[in-house]
Amino acid sequence: MSVRTLPLLFLNLGGEMLYILDQRLRAQNIPGDKARKDEWTEVERKRVLNDIISTMFNRKFMEELFKPQELYSKKALRTVYERLAHASIMKLNQASMDKLYDLMTMAFKYQVLLCPRPKDVLLVTFNHLDTIRGFIRDSPTILQQVDETFRQLTEIYGGLSAGEFQLIRQTLLIFFQDLHIRVSMFLKDKVQNNNGRFVLPVSGPVPWGTEVPGLIRMFNNKGEEVKRIEFKHGGNYVPAPKEGSFELYGDRVLKLGTNMYSVNQPVETHMSGSSKNLASWTQESIAPNPLAKEELNFLARLMGGMEIKKPSGPEPGFRLNLFTTDEEEEQAALTRPEELSYEVINIQATQDQQRSEELARIMGEFEIMEQPRLSTSKGDDLLAMMDEL
Repeated sequence: MSVRTLPLLFLNLGGEMLYILDQRLRAQNIPGDKARKDEWTEVERKRVLNDIISTMFNRKFMEELFKPQELYSKKALRTVYERLAHASIMKLNQASMDKLYDLMTMAFKYQVLLCPRPKDVLLVTFNHLDTIRGFIRDSPTILQQVDETFRQLTEIYGGLSAGEFQLIRQTLLIFFQDLHIRVSMFLKDKVQNNNGRFVLPVSGPVPWGTEVPGLIRMFNNKGEEVKRIEFKHGGNYVPAPKEGSFELYGDRVLKLGTNMYSVNQPVETHMSGSSKNLASWTQESIAPNPLAKEELNFLARLMGGMEIKKPSGPEPGFRLNLFTTDEEEEQAALTRPEELSYEVINIQATQDQQRSEELARIMGEFEIMEQPRLSTSKGDDLLAMMDEL
């Protein structure tokens, strides 16, 4: 397991979350002079994204994130994203947050699987950062935070060997191996099967620095080529046009990690229902976790570095609903298998009073006050369309 995996996992999943939120906010973009009180405007869309991105790239938080450390459980990381998603005036309840997280994880899993080379996971990360830069191009302070993170990525990962990147990719695939959630966009494009597993292509560019398959060369003990044999590989491969740029600004060539929601189309998620999948999640949910103490310390450090901007004055937080109606959201919460839900992690920390107080403070920040349901709230209107994700 690589101790350099966590920053790449966090940044790419965070990028996918921003893609989804931005796409749905744009779908209800109303000019400010024509917007009613219950409608989102372009100014509010930018404010939501700025608040989340500013929190996501907080300097202290990034310092903790980039420290070498093992990956922690899906539930611990999911808690961090729930905290991040509520850094703005938007509020998500359990079912909507589950759906958002499902889309995030399956999108990045697909990208990791299709990376031509292990090192290309860094290009996927840069594609996410490039798009995030576009979201906050008018906010130089936040843009500087993102550029500083890019600098840290190039400094830490720029000199890693192919073997170290292979270990990072393997660590990511182990993290995602039991997730087989069907996404309508992937099913429609025939890159995912009905059982939730992805279809690997047998065509397209080969990894940079490699040759198109179909030729075997034989050499003698002097290193001289003595024979060539051609074979049919059954695919339709072409040479890579060029290597993607690892500079701050440049052509990444690789399209994995770009915003697939830039084209508006409905996106639904469905559980595959695999008994093996459910069993593995159940085991993680109920089995004693030897890293519980470390996970608690991990969350304490990361949450301590997050600066959440609270709405000032009487301004309410708008509830974000990822389903067409409140009833559909409630039904999704009831029908989702308990093994696949992300609830609060219960940790007993009574022996250490100081740690108990720190845990109480952190968990207190996680609590989200339920907003009164208003049929004309901005959250209802916005996420009535977010059901299409």
